[in-house]
Amino acid sequence: MWIDISQTFHNEIAHWPGDTPFSYAITFPKSVTGSVNIGKITTSVHTGTHVDAPFHFNDNGETIEQLDIQPFIGTALLVDVSAYDHITVNVFSDCDFSKANQLLLRTVRKQNQDQFPVKIPTISPDIAPFLREKGIRLLGVDVPSVDPLDSKDMESHHTLYQHGIAILENVVLHHLTTGLYDLIALPLKIKGADGSPVRAVVRKWRDSNE
Repeated sequence: MWIDISQTFHNEIAHWPGDTPFSYAITFPKSVTGSVNIGKITTSVHTGTHVDAPFHFNDNGETIEQLDIQPFIGTALLVDVSAYDHITVNVFSDCDFSKANQLLLRTVRKQNQDQFPVKIPTISPDIAPFLREKGIRLLGVDVPSVDPLDSKDMESHHTLYQHGIAILENVVLHHLTTGLYDLIALPLKIKGADGSPVRAVVRKWRDSNE
């Protein structure tokens, strides 16, 4: 059974302070068109569950439609790191990455999707070469960023990109147990975009040899 790990878009969903909030409205109701309701959305591409394209933090980086889709489909290891304020390589000393090519980090026990966090756990940039060595090609987190909220150098973003690791943010993980999952989190194919909303889903992983 597939499980949705995406935030639900609605007009009160939290967004980056100062960024474009999400809104949905019916622009042409069926009572006017005579046949259909037609709606429109306005949003930052970094609201809700989303993927960052390298162009988001690097003027010369790939835009969202240029990314290889393979990292967004795979086997994810979900690890609970909610006991840590700073996430380093040492946190993963007991983890078995042998069957995973994606990593999901549960950094909080409960999320409020209508309130932008004041502070989030920090992720050490040195996990990027470690994860690459383990074969990880996507890092997903349940917070709005893999860098501190006030970061200007975006060091973790850059280091993950340099090591070929895609970035998935604002996934919903508090209702899942730790372990292995199939994960699909495909970004939209938006030409020139610095990111994209995704509908991310998982299902409990089973060894194909079972």
